[in-house]
Amino acid sequence: MKTGTVSAAILVASDNRSDAEAITKLLEDEFEKILTTTDADAAAQDFDRHRPDILVLGFNTLEKAERYYLGLYRCCTMVQQHPHRTIILCNKDEVRRVYELCKKNYFDDYVLFWPMTYDMSRLAMTVHHALRELADLRTGGPTALEFAAQARRMAELENLLDMRLAEGSRRATVANRAIAQAERDIGIALDGFSQHLIGGALPHAVTIQDPDALCHEIDRLKREQVAAPLSAAAASAGPLKTWADDLRKDCAPYLEASRALGALAGRVRATVLVVDDDELQRNIIGKILAAENYRLVFAGNGIEALNVMRKMRPDLVLMDVQMPELDGIEVMRRLKAAPEFANIPVVMITGRSERDVVRESLQAGASGFVVKPFERETLLAKVKQIL
Repeated sequence: MKTGTVSAAILVASDNRSDAEAITKLLEDEFEKILTTTDADAAAQDFDRHRPDILVLGFNTLEKAERYYLGLYRCCTMVQQHPHRTIILCNKDEVRRVYELCKKNYFDDYVLFWPMTYDMSRLAMTVHHALRELADLRTGGPTALEFAAQARRMAELENLLDMRLAEGSRRATVANRAIAQAERDIGIALDGFSQHLIGGALPHAVTIQDPDALCHEIDRLKREQVAAPLSAAAASAGPLKTWADDLRKDCAPYLEASRALGALAGRVRATVLVVDDDELQRNIIGKILAAENYRLVFAGNGIEALNVMRKMRPDLVLMDVQMPELDGIEVMRRLKAAPEFANIPVVMITGRSERDVVRESLQAGASGFVVKPFERETLLAKVKQIL
């Protein structure tokens, strides 16, 4: 390994061996592992074997590059499962078209390569940028929506604390009342019992010779053996209010932080990827969801959707079933096969409600269905339910 070189795997794809060698020569001073593939029939096998971090499409026409990458998506499931970045080399007459394709997420970046310009380091710099994006993707933590969900739960802490402290105060008040009532009831019972004895109710069991002495003893018993312990029990509940007040003061800074987190969580927008080959349908769904402040990303077909997913992790995918190239069920299967995307919910949008479509979609991992034509409220309810 040369000093200062990067060990990431770079696969140069071309239909011309001389072009592949020229591209390799431009990169070999800065990158250690550069591989080439020039046999179209072995494209899927080469990608699966090398699993590159960067795929450089070194074809001298855009049509060839598109055909090559489309073939990979059709034949190689590893293209979706393995995180990578695509860099397409183009000629000056195709720059505008390549730009539009990159903006639509068909490819990740492009370099004006033919004719070779004086800026020969541009390709290497583009590779470095792509590797940084990959590093950020691989080390990323939870999504903003996942973090916001936990923040919202923390924001409920203050209400829960207030509720529990209020319940504790209520129980303490009830306990004090019960103690006071018990003291009264015991006193009444003892007084009644003494009068019962004085009245001669139990002549064969007890003989009362000095009624005043009995009453005095009963009073002493109520005072020392009943009232004192019950008063002590009631007094022990008194510090509960002070304890509750102190607890609230101690928790105040944390509750304030919880409120701030809750406010921030309320500003987090869920990201919804809408996949449909019908532009009108995409616009309809977009208008409905935009009104609810969702962050929207669109894809016009299955391949474009898979390309989008390589760059980001949406919180929900709305997937049309019938699409050219790859239908919605096949796209979902490929998403569910990739560990980093397997838990993302997918709602299928279809104009058909036949049992076989429903069964096949559920087997592939769908979280729900919306049947076209749908009502605005139906779509919103399904999205809110899933999120």
